[in-house]
Amino acid sequence: MPTRATDARRAAVLGKPIAHSLSPVLHRAAYDELGLADWSYDRFEVDEAGLPGFFEKLGPEWAGLSLTMPLKRAVIPLVDEISETAASVDAVNTVVFAEDGRRVGDNTDIPGMVAALREHGVEQVDSAAILGAGATASSALAALARICTGEVVAYVRSEARAAEMRQWGERLDVEVRTADWADAERALRAPLVIATTPAGTTDALAAAVPERPATLFDVLYDPWPTVLAARWSMFGGAVVSGLDLLVHQAVLQVERMTGRSPAPLEAMRRAGEKALAGR
Repeated sequence: MPTRATDARRAAVLGKPIAHSLSPVLHRAAYDELGLADWSYDRFEVDEAGLPGFFEKLGPEWAGLSLTMPLKRAVIPLVDEISETAASVDAVNTVVFAEDGRRVGDNTDIPGMVAALREHGVEQVDSAAILGAGATASSALAALARICTGEVVAYVRSEARAAEMRQWGERLDVEVRTADWADAERALRAPLVIATTPAGTTDALAAAVPERPATLFDVLYDPWPTVLAARWSMFGGAVVSGLDLLVHQAVLQVERMTGRSPAPLEAMRRAGEKALAGR
């Protein structure tokens, strides 16, 4: 790897669409707090077809990349190695460029979920429910592999999705049982409910929130609160938001890319909250 002529370093988030991403806000807030005046963080709209060409143009000033959909799997052939965490779900959301030139793929979504739950007092549960079966659901299963001692019930809309979730369970060594989405109201009585579905999907479940709900982790952050999260809070349940997840996974990205630890969690959270309030 060529020697850098300056301390200026670059990082960015890639994906398509990308205009909505809060990552630049969070990372720039971290750089400001850490005194990294020569660091910059941008966003680039890149799809799977354009990703190899983007990598080819990267110079020695690059410290790292954040990857969002649809690039989390497409990037794997372009890195030199991936962490055990990323390999467990075949998804890389972070690439760190090492001093020796290696491109290392990692996944901060999974430990970010665990950290967000821990911040809200959830260290361990004996069972959990997942609403949905997409890519985020597999990351949720990987997070539950670290904190759930018993069964996870995944509520899905098709047998194909159910089969996928059972396969992920076997791979991640999590006891997974699948159930039809029509019975999703039952999920709300679990000690931990993780909603991984698109905006609006869980709105109809809000009326079924129990009188004493436990913890809801809703991975959405815009719009916020979701109908389900608002109802959950009204009944006194603990709510972990998609912004909590976004901030915690970004904290880990900043630490890996800059080599500075701890990253400024609260400054990054404030910046994210301000940006969302302005939308």
